[in-house]
Amino acid sequence: MLWEEDEQEEQIALAETIIDLNFGIECKTLPLDHAYALSTAIQQALPWFAEVESAGLHLIHGAESGNGWQRPEAPDSLLHLSRRTRLTLRLPRSYSAAAQALCGKTLDVGGYSLKIGQASEKPLQKTEVLFARHVLCEPQHSEEVFLQTVLNNLKKLNIHCRKAMPGRSHALQTPVQTLFTRSLMLADLGFEDALLLQQQGLGAGRKIGCGLFIPHKGIRSVTSTS
Repeated sequence: MLWEEDEQEEQIALAETIIDLNFGIECKTLPLDHAYALSTAIQQALPWFAEVESAGLHLIHGAESGNGWQRPEAPDSLLHLSRRTRLTLRLPRSYSAAAQALCGKTLDVGGYSLKIGQASEKPLQKTEVLFARHVLCEPQHSEEVFLQTVLNNLKKLNIHCRKAMPGRSHALQTPVQTLFTRSLMLADLGFEDALLLQQQGLGAGRKIGCGLFIPHKGIRSVTSTS
């Protein structure tokens, strides 16, 4: 008997082994640039996190705007967080229980206290549009060079990209260097490609919130989204 698994079904099954684990948090403010501090706090609380290649950290974004409040842009600004704000880790489903050791802990994030509440699992979503707030890039690269690098990396994953739109550039500080990133929207993706890209990420820096994609409602200028 000949039995060949459908490649798309294999990709979907593979992507379903990765989840987003959302934690409720109690935290009024955090530094706008909290990538290194939050990653360090997570790794101190979960020593295995740094060693799991597919594990990643979504940076805490907060509201884009509300009641006239606009998200700050100055590097030394503070984010003011609402009760609905969540801390999210992208993890293999097999690590979900281990990650819930965070529940009830209070992390020191650059001198600011972040208390972690209960967790809930969220599967990766089938979608045609994905958005990453931070994809690592070289500071001297133009948008065209950045996009070509993106396309080359997608090709390595055997993902065909029809529409790609770069957005704002950012700088993330660590004790030893400044990391440069751009936001990126990809559209008209096949569901299987979108699931695979959410699972694999794009480029390095998953532990500090880079290269991780989330579903997006539709195509609009990413220059208005940080």
